[in-house]
Amino acid sequence: MAEDELKYDSSQIQVLEGLEPVRKRPGMYIGSTDTRGLHHLVIEIVDNSVDEALAGYCTEIDVEVGVDGSIAVTDNGRGIPIDIHPKEGISAVELVLTKLHAGGKFGGGGYKVSGGLHGVGLSVVNALSEWLEVEIYKNGKIYRQRYNRGVPQRALAEVGVTDKRGTKVTFYPDEEIFETLDFDYDVLRTRLREVAYLNKGIMIHLKDFRVGREHSDDFHFEGGILDYVNYLNRAKETLLPQAVYIDKKIENCEVEIAMQYNDSYNEVIYSYANNINTEEGGTHLVGFKNGITKVINDYAHSANIIKDEEKLSGDDVREGLVAIVSVKLEEPQFEGQTKTKLGNSEMRPLVEKTVGDGFGTYLEENPKVARELILKCITAQRAREAARNARELTRRKGVLESTTLPGKLADCVDRNPKNCEIFLVEGDSAGGTAKQGRDRRYQAILPLRGKILNVEKTRLAKVLENAEIKAMITAFGCGIGEDFDESKLRYDKIICMTDADVDGSHIRLLLLTFFFRYMKPLIELGHVYIAQPPLYKLTKNKKDYYYYSDKELEEGFEQLGRKGTELQRYKGLGEMNATQLRDTTMNMQDRTLLQVTMEDAALADELFTILMGEVPEMRRQFIEENATLVKDLDI
Repeated sequence: MAEDELKYDSSQIQVLEGLEPVRKRPGMYIGSTDTRGLHHLVIEIVDNSVDEALAGYCTEIDVEVGVDGSIAVTDNGRGIPIDIHPKEGISAVELVLTKLHAGGKFGGGGYKVSGGLHGVGLSVVNALSEWLEVEIYKNGKIYRQRYNRGVPQRALAEVGVTDKRGTKVTFYPDEEIFETLDFDYDVLRTRLREVAYLNKGIMIHLKDFRVGREHSDDFHFEGGILDYVNYLNRAKETLLPQAVYIDKKIENCEVEIAMQYNDSYNEVIYSYANNINTEEGGTHLVGFKNGITKVINDYAHSANIIKDEEKLSGDDVREGLVAIVSVKLEEPQFEGQTKTKLGNSEMRPLVEKTVGDGFGTYLEENPKVARELILKCITAQRAREAARNARELTRRKGVLESTTLPGKLADCVDRNPKNCEIFLVEGDSAGGTAKQGRDRRYQAILPLRGKILNVEKTRLAKVLENAEIKAMITAFGCGIGEDFDESKLRYDKIICMTDADVDGSHIRLLLLTFFFRYMKPLIELGHVYIAQPPLYKLTKNKKDYYYYSDKELEEGFEQLGRKGTELQRYKGLGEMNATQLRDTTMNMQDRTLLQVTMEDAALADELFTILMGEVPEMRRQFIEENATLVKDLDI
């Protein structure tokens, strides 16, 4: 027996006390320590305030980014209890800030419905912050306590008087934990807008006080998720005269549904449970999809629009549908630590019946609109059948099979997909340079000629006719749409490498639109990246230095000096030789890649619709509102 085995005894069993488990394994509690995990901290605090709103005590929430980059969340709820806990012997405030699974969400009567991270939200934020300060406004007095990395610095103390009530939590994330401490205002704005939509009537104020980044927004929607659907559809032509709203309360559950059809070919359905975005769906989403399919088929049969033996599929009835499904329940069961899938079995039949009754009544009361909707679904069915035939035809011809790779693909030698990556390169010229600069063992190059089809305005049958798209599908090997199979993906990384100019940005957007609409799992599973070629080269004493931003360039001038330093602005990949492209953009050890994520699907869908859709007014407005963000524009 090995000596190490003999030494394995109880002394080697480690017990993590208090908040130590959170600091030791932060990913278990907030998902990751990157920018997503960082912003998750803010939402955990906001969720506590929302719980107060759901309980009927809070009407306003303020979120502020301080000059120092800290976050302060203030609400006008009841304020965290300040009395001494009879069992623990410390204040209730300290208890919820230092003990996991301590709070008013575990059957003690504090909250009937709540979000929050299984009751650990506040303590987790405390554990992962360099410092945190809590203020309670209660009984005409102000109480305050400060913590450093989860450890109380002193007991809760009365520090003043006030006519306010509520709670203020201010924290600064710990640089020992997080990869970045920079809060993105747009991410906060999008999430807080979503919170306001899901809780009609609540007022949320967002302010950024950082120097040079001052900004503010207010969110207040009396229509709730009905306003949300109208917002998502604002750049599209809608089918129904107005969005349909369904609200049903049964015992301790509430089901809210808002839905509207538009003339697009894509469905957009967002589901929530107790205000938590269930990105992976769950029983409530299954119930909604089943319900909408059944009610439309039932009406189509009863109105003799389709024959008894005919049936519209779920995909047919959801084409062009934008819907929000929001449920609230006492004991939500979520799959996974970060709650992305609802598991409560009782919600499936409840939501299915709710949409069946509500939308069924709407169809009966609006026969003309109902008929138009059914005809749209039938058109979708025929188009889907045409797309299926096109897929079968291309499959029979071997076009989509990985055994017949496109001729212009310079494939890599390694056959283990985990080791391999493919660069989608703009133009044959840059493609040739990339082929010379690559590591042929692991890196494949696929040159793309011109701009691919804008799939935002096109059905699948036409998409499959596009030569460049067919080349990508063939090279990837994983299929598209309902045929997508990650196990057949031939590359772990799909890297968009385009010129750093307007045309290059347009091509990149077209590629991302195609992935988002027809190969979304590629993005969801983290396979899509954007290459970052340098924008500038400084040459001094026959030595080259590369810079990827204006800030880096200025720092370069400070280090090298401006006299005798030659500047080159790269407008395209073709301006670099193979060695330069390899060293700056393709070398696995030195390059920078941006990973494309689905962190905010609603914002992504909205932007793709605005930038690539049919409404030029929305596109013009977007450009005008964001034009000031462009520092250097090459025309």
